[in-house]
Amino acid sequence: MIRIIGAIVAVLLAVAGGFALYLYVQSADARAAEGAEFQKVYIVTDEVPQGTPGESINEFIEVDELPAISIQSDIVTDLTTLEGLVANATLYPGEQLIEARFSNPEELAAEGEVTVPAGMQEITVALPVERVVGGAVVPGSKVGVVISSNTASQSVNDQTAQTQFTYHGMLVTRVTPGRTLVSGDSEESTEVSAFLVTLAATTPQVEKIAYAAEQQDDNNGGIWLTLEPDTADQSGSTQRNGENIFQ
Repeated sequence: MIRIIGAIVAVLLAVAGGFALYLYVQSADARAAEGAEFQKVYIVTDEVPQGTPGESINEFIEVDELPAISIQSDIVTDLTTLEGLVANATLYPGEQLIEARFSNPEELAAEGEVTVPAGMQEITVALPVERVVGGAVVPGSKVGVVISSNTASQSVNDQTAQTQFTYHGMLVTRVTPGRTLVSGDSEESTEVSAFLVTLAATTPQVEKIAYAAEQQDDNNGGIWLTLEPDTADQSGSTQRNGENIFQ
C-alpha cells in the first residue's frame, strides 16, 4: 500500500512540475514578446512558380508582422526592386520574400531554359537575323514586338502598309540561333537560315503573333523584335503608314 501511495504521489509531483514548467515557458515567451521589436515582412501565401516576373509577385504574398529576431537579413522591403527580375526558384507558402530568390532573366537562362510564368504559354516564330537585333536576343531577354501588314484585312487599311509596336517586355524562353531548316522533299529542298525564337505569351498575344507570322510567310507583312532594357521609353507609339511616316 505504501508503494502505491508513493507512486501516486510521484505521478502527481511530475504532473505538477510539468505544468509549472509550461507556465514558466509561456510566461518567458510573453515577456520576450513584450520587449521584442516587430517588423513588417512580405510572406508568400500561394506557391510562386519559377520564372514568375517580379512585377506579378503581389498576387502571391501578404504583409505580416514578425519579431525582428526571426526575420531574415535580405528580405524584400520594396516590391519595386523586383521589377525586371524573375523568381529563380519555386517559392512556397510561409516563406519570407527575400532578394536572393530573384534574378535577372539572363542569369536564370544561363542555368537552362527559362520557365514559362504561370498562366502563360509558348509560341515560336522563325525570324531572320536582322529581325532579332542581329542575333542578340537570347533566352531570358525581354523584347518588344513590332508587327507590319500590307494587306486589306481591315477596312481602314485599304491595302496600305501599316506598322505598329504591338507588345512590350515579352519574355524569351528559348532561342535556336542560326538554325538551318530544310523544307520540301529530298530532291527539291530549300535551305532557310532563321532564328527560332520562343516567347511566353497570353492567349490574345498568341493569336496576334500567329497572325503576323502567317502574314510574314505570305510576304504580306512581318515581325520585328527589339531588345527592351528596363530603362526603355515606351511612349509615343502610334500606327505608322505612308501618310504619317515622315511626320
